[in-house]
Amino acid sequence: MTRFPLPAPHALTALVALAAAALGTPLGAQEPLAVDPQYRTFVPKDDPNKDGIDYSIWTEAMKNLVVSMGPSLREGAGRPDPSFGTRRQYGHVSRYRLEGSRLMFSFLDDEVIDSFTEYRRDLEATADKVDIQKLSRNEQLAYWINLHNVAVTEQIAKQWPVRQPREMEVDGVKLDEAKFITVEGIALSPRDIRENIVYPNWRDPKVIYGFWRGEIGGPSIQREAFNAENVARLLEKSAREFVNSLRGTEKAGDTLEVSELYREAAPFYFSDFERDLRAHLREYAQPKVVAILDETDKLEASIREWDIADLAGGVREPTYQNIQNAQGDQVSSRIPQSMARLLAQRERKFEKIIREGRTGTVTFSNLRLPNGDENDGEVE
Repeated sequence: MTRFPLPAPHALTALVALAAAALGTPLGAQEPLAVDPQYRTFVPKDDPNKDGIDYSIWTEAMKNLVVSMGPSLREGAGRPDPSFGTRRQYGHVSRYRLEGSRLMFSFLDDEVIDSFTEYRRDLEATADKVDIQKLSRNEQLAYWINLHNVAVTEQIAKQWPVRQPREMEVDGVKLDEAKFITVEGIALSPRDIRENIVYPNWRDPKVIYGFWRGEIGGPSIQREAFNAENVARLLEKSAREFVNSLRGTEKAGDTLEVSELYREAAPFYFSDFERDLRAHLREYAQPKVVAILDETDKLEASIREWDIADLAGGVREPTYQNIQNAQGDQVSSRIPQSMARLLAQRERKFEKIIREGRTGTVTFSNLRLPNGDENDGEVE
């Protein structure tokens, strides 16, 4: 196999130290679905080669910038008290604020933000050196998910502080529709990558959980880059976390409320929306969600939370405090009070998880049987 390493922008490498100081198997193919002719060039080709792309620098960045809030307890977080000394409410107030993951935009300086743009352009340029469509299907899927998430991260970082990423604009166009990404000479938006490249060419709906929108209400951003070896595992992990979270599924009387993101993906994966989606959710549902599926006879795609998935709530708070550990020792420099409060709530949540014995997850993926061929264990 030939590996094509992407150059590591100096500032992106440096952000490992910055953040520390501050705190598979191929997915199933399908026939393209009425893809616009300009995007047909991105349809995966037959007889893939064994080339690959190395995303290790992005993994290092995400390990040091992404904070996991842990598995959902299916308990909505109450409204926090105002920051000390003011009646203004800083930080996150969402009932979903203890779910998913957060990216530490407030700790980024201009050099690091510029490195995101450099890395996004390196990913675009990779398609001029490597025949993306001739890579294995998992390599292609990892490329598109990483490019999408790097691009969204870059644009949010450039405009932070911002409360709701979907309201951001790039050259006068809303972020999701803005064609600021160029691959093989074709201008693409984040939505194009999802709906004109990946969704029509991969039939497994778990791919929807790979795409990060920068919002609390969407799938989590992972603490490692996607690649051919881990894409199935990470998508499985993200699917289970989202389906079993309050921002994925809730019960209201006899109605199953689900994320509005499922309606967006319906033309590709849930043609009979309620029947197909219920079957999909059941694949990943834990007992509490299975009970909801059994106890409801209606379905509405009505759950939404558009607030930014960061630690600061998309604002710069003027009041700060030092962070201390349980022994009273200072463990970091001063951070905003609202962020300290959120991290304290996160810590109490993890204490509850441990106290109630909810820890422990084992995931099997990318299994290859002895004497089996390279397609053993394919996810369809």
